[in-house]
Amino acid sequence: MKAGCYITNEAKKEYWKEVILRPGESQEHMHVVNLYPEFQRQTIEGFGGAFTEAAAITFAKLPAEAQEEVLEAYFGKNGLRYNMGRCTIHSCDFGMGNYTYVQEGDETLEIFSIEHDRSQILPLIKRAMGKALEEMIFMAAPWSPPAYMKTNGEMNHGGKLKEEYRALWAEYVTRFLQAYRDEGINVKYITVQNEPEAVQTWESCIYTAKEEGIFVTEYLAPALLKADLTDVGIFIWDHNKEVAFERADETLSVPGAREVVEGVAVHWYTGDHFDALRLIREKYPYKRIFFTEGCVEYSRFADSNEVQKAEMYAHDMAGNLCAGVEAELDWNLILDENGGPNHVGNYCAAPIMCDTVSGKVEKRLSYYYIGHFSRYIRRGAKAIATTSYTDKIDVAAFINPDGERVAVLLNKSGEDLEVTLRESGRGTAVALPAHSIATVTAG
Repeated sequence: MKAGCYITNEAKKEYWKEVILRPGESQEHMHVVNLYPEFQRQTIEGFGGAFTEAAAITFAKLPAEAQEEVLEAYFGKNGLRYNMGRCTIHSCDFGMGNYTYVQEGDETLEIFSIEHDRSQILPLIKRAMGKALEEMIFMAAPWSPPAYMKTNGEMNHGGKLKEEYRALWAEYVTRFLQAYRDEGINVKYITVQNEPEAVQTWESCIYTAKEEGIFVTEYLAPALLKADLTDVGIFIWDHNKEVAFERADETLSVPGAREVVEGVAVHWYTGDHFDALRLIREKYPYKRIFFTEGCVEYSRFADSNEVQKAEMYAHDMAGNLCAGVEAELDWNLILDENGGPNHVGNYCAAPIMCDTVSGKVEKRLSYYYIGHFSRYIRRGAKAIATTSYTDKIDVAAFINPDGERVAVLLNKSGEDLEVTLRESGRGTAVALPAHSIATVTAG
């Protein structure tokens, strides 16, 4: 059996460097990472990032050659091979300001139009779809209903959806889904609200767990049924992991919610909390878990180096996927030289940063670390069980639909480590340099 190994080692400026390995009978006992493909877990849907207005504006400012470089880097064979994307339902913080698809005060939605998205957002999505190696699947989320539907009379600073507008807002969401599908964009999943516990200076809206359950069962699910959109999967929460189990548990306790909610979406901004995902899996094994947002915020991690930022990504991805996550969606695909545009100054980094003045495209180290997952784990893969001899190495392993084994090994330590990757008594020696990441494939 031939095994391949792809290593990224920033110290040597090596990215996805291929090394041929030779498996054999193993008597190793001290440095073993075991794979158990007979213990198969969740099915992987895919990997992707967010098509925000900021990403679309930045993309539109690039010269043609740089645009093609970005598309290949994310969606092409030589890049991350993304097959998923996240869309915002009208505006979010990463864009030029508040906007919706209706005029303020519209009680009928007769003038509903996604015309705003036609200039930059839809062209980027369609070019990505044309570059992708397989069907792109999209997930959508709102940051806020229009101001007139909210208790605070504005899209920003939290507030709640007025009860008398629940039905109209649910219809608004279905109009968005239909409009995007008319453009050939397969929005297969939707979340009720991005970060429903966060009162932000940008677009935000608050739901309690019970309110989320009521909105889903009494308004959103019936609206999807009426619009013949029952194939759209509804996800709840779409916020941080530390209370993901409690929120999911309370929302799913609302009568009827278990029947219409497909899964739970999570972010990373309050830490690992991988066990929260395991609790959801244990109590609700028939519900899916998607990771829908994470980024390196300038306000919190400006002083971290590129290795630390990349390891944040890989550590979280490995932990999530081992805990039951089926899809990994990064935040902004690209950002400009300032970490925006962003209408509230909430800047951050993206795996690919673009200088809109010079037209230069920069792949950050996090881009290559993400690729150790997205390039090799294919849609339909199953996560499989592993054991490891040390907590200095994060391990996640999978079996692709064709039977190929894939193991991702992240060495977060400052020392070189040895690994014997073993299955059924056969082992393959892998050398992991300090602060490196490797993907091993076999089969």
